[in-house]
Amino acid sequence: QVQLVESGGGLVQAGGSLRLSCAASGRTFKTYAMSWFRRAPGKEREFVAGISWSSSVTLHVDSVKGRFAISRDSAKNTVYLQMNSLKPEDTAVYYCAARSTVVPSTRPDEYNYWGQGTQVTVSS
Repeated sequence: QVQLVESGGGLVQAGGSLRLSCAASGRTFKTYAMSWFRRAPGKEREFVAGISWSSSVTLHVDSVKGRFAISRDSAKNTVYLQMNSLKPEDTAVYYCAARSTVVPSTRPDEYNYWGQGTQVTVSS
């Protein structure tokens, strides 16, 4: 069993930065691929970034490449999403997800565990 708790969301102006954190419980954290998804108002849940259990593989959706970066600290059981050059279209609830495999997937139905989400609002 893995429990995920996100933090770090908030209100920021366009061009600003935020760092989201996802704290995971459970001794098997190191063997889980982790990802961030987001859901904007009126839209489907969207894959944002994912990272393999060893951090050797990272994936980022094209719309955030060069601006966002996913990382993990297995000693702290925490996954991060550094978000720079934020745009109003990045406004969404951001969710952390865990998958009991080596590599991440872009499909939300392939994840076993989800956090409660953290709101990110980017003003223009």
